[in-house]
Amino acid sequence: MSHHLSNLTLKVWRQSGPDNSGHFESYTIDSISDEASFLEMLDVLNETLIGENKEPVTFDHDCREGICGTCSLMINGRAHGPERATTTCQLHMRKFKSGDEIVIEPWRAQAFPIVKDLMVDRSAFDRIIESGGFITAPTGGAPDANLISIPKPVADAAMDAAQCIGCGACVAACPNGAANLFTAAKITHLNVLPQGQAERYKRVEAMVETMDEYFGSCTNHGECEAACPKEISIDVIALMNKDYRAAKFKNRKELSRN
Repeated sequence: MSHHLSNLTLKVWRQSGPDNSGHFESYTIDSISDEASFLEMLDVLNETLIGENKEPVTFDHDCREGICGTCSLMINGRAHGPERATTTCQLHMRKFKSGDEIVIEPWRAQAFPIVKDLMVDRSAFDRIIESGGFITAPTGGAPDANLISIPKPVADAAMDAAQCIGCGACVAACPNGAANLFTAAKITHLNVLPQGQAERYKRVEAMVETMDEYFGSCTNHGECEAACPKEISIDVIALMNKDYRAAKFKNRKELSRN
């Protein structure tokens, strides 16, 4: 028989739009199974609110499998909640006790304006990707996947960085609202691969400078790594900085030649 939680109090941030001021509203919720996910618990809350002819809480979700990165919630002051290496949709109610008060907020970062309630606009991430997060590949007949041999340590490093799901927890957790872990992950997974070499220095320069337009500066707090649901290492930031310095040096040499 499933254990049930009762008398949960939810303090939820409600904000009708980006230009409105927001406030917390409290709700009580009863008899939630500890097998329910955090988002299923919010679904139950919304069904109750709709049943009472009240406005449901807007929150972002899509895959509910820890892959898409949309379930961005600050839960009791922690990005994605109390469990490490877990997205909000993978968080289960057994992590909370009966009688708990749970404070639920959107990401708090200047670069992520609130759309409504718990949903934020993360299109600043898209601007960074658009500025250089791609490789140039010849089109035509599809080459064999194993045509270019890639050493295993390089493939592993690229895969570790490519795990980034773009959720924005790193930005929300950073005291400066910096996006260095996200940007570095997106740069590193291309910059370490042979296919990524043609644009390597152009890529790092474009993406870092786009990032700087929207986000704060990295001062090595390490909160980003702690909040990342995919446990991406801040080593990728060191790699990004190294390539950025190299890119600037190459540019200076080319300018002095002309």
